[in-house]
Amino acid sequence: MAEVDTSQSTVQAGPAVSPAEAEFLKMPKVQRLAAFLLMLGPETAGEILRRFEPKEVELITAEMARLPFISGDVQTLIMKEFMALAVSAASGVAGGVASTRAILEKALGPLQAETILSRVAPPGAAPAPVWEPIRAMDTQALANLLRYETPQTIALVASHLPNDRAAELIKNLPEPLPARVVERLATLSSAPQETVEQLAQMLARKLGTAGTARRGVAAAAGLRAAADLLNAMDRELSRGILNALTEQNAALAEEIRAKMFTFNDLGLLDNNSLQKIMREVDLRDLAMALKNSPEALKKKLLSGVSRRAAETVNEEINFLGTVKSKEVQAAQSRIIEVVRRLEAEGELDLVEILQSSRNEALATNA
Repeated sequence: MAEVDTSQSTVQAGPAVSPAEAEFLKMPKVQRLAAFLLMLGPETAGEILRRFEPKEVELITAEMARLPFISGDVQTLIMKEFMALAVSAASGVAGGVASTRAILEKALGPLQAETILSRVAPPGAAPAPVWEPIRAMDTQALANLLRYETPQTIALVASHLPNDRAAELIKNLPEPLPARVVERLATLSSAPQETVEQLAQMLARKLGTAGTARRGVAAAAGLRAAADLLNAMDRELSRGILNALTEQNAALAEEIRAKMFTFNDLGLLDNNSLQKIMREVDLRDLAMALKNSPEALKKKLLSGVSRRAAETVNEEINFLGTVKSKEVQAAQSRIIEVVRRLEAEGELDLVEILQSSRNEALATNA
């Protein structure tokens, strides 16, 4: 597929340019393409978008989401430019997030559509309206509303909430629901659209809201979502859920633990794995991340770099002086992102590494 042309038009305005022509001439070509797709509607536009590369789709849909309104005269000029189609538009076409979501869902499916929209939609763009009253609801009240629903249903609702609110929801559920909901969330795949809509309608009835059900997708599901949710919880609650989950499904609990990998867990890695990670880490990030770390962890991590690099890091740590905890946490997060990238690339197997480390620890203490 040819690359998307983001340049301005080369057409020169004549002496008698109408307002529509002036507006048309100011539009970059990628903006005209976005407008053209909106005019075609979700089904046809979706088929066309399938032929673009993912980066091109993101570029085009970003323009779609930003388009406010296109007049009928400008539509006609755009249509003439694209394949000289003999179409005279009778009314304007509204751009925006809603139209863009419909086209993306047709082209790429609901989950990928929501992923792209989360990156390209204008600031403040609302999520799918069906979840707005649920997101705004008090988590204790929501827990009371859902306490007699199945763990699968509660997991689907939790997948639409920000992690901090989902964590509060889980905290307010009666036992043994918390562990069961996290288990379902970890194994939850993209739910059929009909299921999501039926759930939305059911919740709307319980909330006393009128027929607001519209398309929505599981915002976050799977092992990573379960791990992120547990990381957002109080440590005691998270530990209790993991212990309960271990009794129910030990293999799944171990996989979630690996996805919950924290900066302190770097101290559990073998030397080969640690060296792979340290080769990808910025030494300034390492110094900041180790600023307030225990001496044992600092020694372990610096064993994964050269002597000279270790000296440089120690000098940087001393030079830093007093630093804010959020700066340390940000540096640690960047290092964990490196770990997760290497795991995704198949360079690390955290499940196997952590299991081996724990087995060795048990053998040592036996």
